Amino acid sequence: MEVTLNPSPPALAIDPLVQDLDGETARLRAAGPLARIDLLGVPAWTVTSQPVARRLLTDSRLVKDINQWGLFASGEVTHAWPLIGMVDVPPSMFTTDGAEHRRLRTKIAQALTARRVEELRPVVERYTAQLLDELAAQAKEAPGAAVDLKPAFAGPLPMAVVCSLMGVAESEIPRQMKLWKAFFSMLTPQDERLAVMAEIYGIFLGMVHEKKAAPGDDLTSALILADEGGAPMSQEEVAGNLQSMIAAGHETTIALILSAVRGLLTHPDQLALVLDGTVSWEAVIEEALRWDPPVTHLLMRFATEDIVVADGGTPCSSGAESLGDDGFVIGKGEGVVMSYRAIGRDTGFHGPDADSFDVTRADAARHIAFGHGPHICPGAALSRLEAAIALPALFARFPGLRLAVPSEELRKAPVLTQNDLEALPVVLGG
Repeated sequence: MEVTLNPSPPALAIDPLVQDLDGETARLRAAGPLARIDLLGVPAWTVTSQPVARRLLTDSRLVKDINQWGLFASGEVTHAWPLIGMVDVPPSMFTTDGAEHRRLRTKIAQALTARRVEELRPVVERYTAQLLDELAAQAKEAPGAAVDLKPAFAGPLPMAVVCSLMGVAESEIPRQMKLWKAFFSMLTPQDERLAVMAEIYGIFLGMVHEKKAAPGDDLTSALILADEGGAPMSQEEVAGNLQSMIAAGHETTIALILSAVRGLLTHPDQLALVLDGTVSWEAVIEEALRWDPPVTHLLMRFATEDIVVADGGTPCSSGAESLGDDGFVIGKGEGVVMSYRAIGRDTGFHGPDADSFDVTRADAARHIAFGHGPHICPGAALSRLEAAIALPALFARFPGLRLAVPSEELRKAPVLTQNDLEALPVVLGG
């Protein structure tokens, strides 16, 4: 059957300063399951439908290899592009596919075991208690004063935990936080961002050299010593994986904690259900991940051949006999972005109230905020563990916690890829 292809839809510009994320999400959803976007002058496709995302995330014709990107291979996209650090990164399981990805992921799995994650529980509890004590001291010193929960609690906790996991010295935590903030912010000049990228990689490569000479009981040493799944990781691969994991590991949990707190404080009836035990903290976490996930737009996969996507959103093999009358083509060499915030608010999947925060939602856990398929996030269990400890502890210590400003005044941080609040000012309330 001959297939009639729709013309490429007009591109929707993605705002790097994230001034109207709700509006942008709605526009992406209205554009259909597959939409054309403009990423700071660079064209790409984005996926806004959960069923389509699930199919494409398991399609072997979409790969992470930047050399398959036509615009990069032709020189049209260079390192002057502000988002290049999201797609041209040191070798890791995040940038490989097929057998090489399986080799690296096997070694990550050997090192980042369920036992190692569970052993971090007392570390999370210790840092949580320490940060809450500091908040309580502030509340005592200035009763009723606003406190920004992001730098005081949600930010330092995940960074401290992931650094503890990797064997990074506690004294390095402030430096890491400063570097990663500069890396992600769209306000950082590109020459400065490139220097930050080089500095971060140099830190981890240096740490790998040190751990190779004197291994310890940490993830870095475990990756160096991992012996399952083929050839050992090179020092560059260990450093690249650590760099990618710390980027994802701390930013993901910061956003998760802030999203959950914002959702609960703006829905006091739902907070009451959680505090009286009617609804579990697990349900809060899963709904926060669906409603306002840690990643807004995940960059990027590249088509190794033309991929025809039906008008209803079904990717088809060459020939496309099952297409029906209409469809779009992701052309060979084109980039594909997963817009996880739009995916989480897919009304066709989560219902007509998908834009609403609802901790009683029955299907919240069916989200794919941590990805799907071979590249699903390996740190999801740790992020959930941190949130499951931090959130109930925060509300138990400060039962009168409330927003210090109207919710409509809360602003997203100027980060195109990570879904993060600029600040979350609260009154602790005792």
